[in-house]
Amino acid sequence: MGIVNVTSDSFSGDGLAQPGRSEGEIVSAALEQARGFVAAGAEILDVGAESTRPASVYGERTPVDPESEAALAVPVVAALARELAGRALISIDTSHGPVARAALEAGAAIVNDVWGARRDAGTAEAAASAGAHLIVMHNQEGASYPDGVVAAVIASLREAADNAIRLGVPRERLLVDPGIGFGKATAQSLELLHRLREIREAVGLPLVVGTSRKRFIGEILGGASVDERVEGTAASVALAIAGGADVVRVHDVAHIARTVRVADAIVRFHPR
Repeated sequence: MGIVNVTSDSFSGDGLAQPGRSEGEIVSAALEQARGFVAAGAEILDVGAESTRPASVYGERTPVDPESEAALAVPVVAALARELAGRALISIDTSHGPVARAALEAGAAIVNDVWGARRDAGTAEAAASAGAHLIVMHNQEGASYPDGVVAAVIASLREAADNAIRLGVPRERLLVDPGIGFGKATAQSLELLHRLREIREAVGLPLVVGTSRKRFIGEILGGASVDERVEGTAASVALAIAGGADVVRVHDVAHIARTVRVADAIVRFHPR
């Protein structure tokens, strides 16, 4: 899953909606990026128009209203769906029901909600109505886990999945994401990655993992900047696949797609 950030304030510095750019220029930049991602091996393009960077780490930001979010994201989704249909699935990264619904109407096939449809059940309802896939992620304010981070994440993902099913999303169209770096300190993110297999088996749904360029990698590498975390991302992706990840969400598709191919070949090896 390649990340297409249609924002101006992404933590990773790759936001395409820079001040002064017109809608056409933003769509053009997104298309160029998406073409490169698909050529490099991306099978899903995840379009997001609101930064989901944790406020506890990067500071508070002004929330993006659904209308402004849709105005940025939906034209990009529509353009990607028109040009890349049959080559990649388009995902909308949003926690707002109206944005999810508009993006699905424009050609998206997946809703990726970092709040797991808990802040707005409309994302799950939109996915259900459209027959789309839904990714529910664990997220919370703060990093307090009295009963342990793994137990809390498993319980939360099970609850989010059950809620989505009640709202009409078929179980076979659900994926879960443990939310690496979202409401987690570095040690907690590492524990989740270390115990991914346990999480996947406990929840029983396909697993999405996003570690790309994240703060915990920078901390492990002694303060490495965002653009110095490619090797760390590759290591975390390979080990996530070994732990049962089915989808990996990344910024540096050209580099990480090769990592994925090698990791898959080893982890999913079957003698002929």
